[in-house]
Amino acid sequence: MRWLIALTVGCLSGCSVGHYEYSKEAAKRVDMTVTGIPTVLGIGALGTTIPLTPEYSLTAAHVAKYSLYRVKAWHPECDIAVVYHKNSEANLPPPFRNSHIGDEVNLYGYSFISAMPVASSGKNLINTTLANDWNKASCVVVAANAGVVKGMSGGAVYNASDDTLAGVIVGYSSQIDDNKSGKTLFKNVALYVPYARFQAWLDGVVKS
Repeated sequence: MRWLIALTVGCLSGCSVGHYEYSKEAAKRVDMTVTGIPTVLGIGALGTTIPLTPEYSLTAAHVAKYSLYRVKAWHPECDIAVVYHKNSEANLPPPFRNSHIGDEVNLYGYSFISAMPVASSGKNLINTTLANDWNKASCVVVAANAGVVKGMSGGAVYNASDDTLAGVIVGYSSQIDDNKSGKTLFKNVALYVPYARFQAWLDGVVKS
């Protein structure tokens, strides 16, 4: 618990961290959503959703807020939401499993730069706090040394060992510092809400 109190995420910067690449597999696992925010090109900003059931998808709350989908439920603490979305019944619902520090993970989402499906791989590094308009400090997130680009928010984090869904991407950070010493512990990390933080809530939402 001391680590959870001592660690905090540094400021977000740029539009991406780490390495990611085009992935056909990502297109099979997640969907792209266009928000209502106009851009110079005349299209909306991009986000990602995860098919959950034939009627619902899982995503980040900050993606759901501006997406064209109707929201079924908001998580009270975490940057997580369930939206109404018609999905194929094949391979649904996805199998979930709580991940652990040190586990290898694969991240899937859509890039706002190319509007193409992308993926990255890495390892869970540490649990850390993330406090912003969408995520309360009480909802501890996982930092992983995997690549993330804007647009991947709401995308999926899978456990590499057994291909189970471990969490939802909510952002990235240029660094994670130790509050007590000020020392930078990790740089250029992906941030995701782990399944353990929304498991009970999600079960209730889907059954309601």
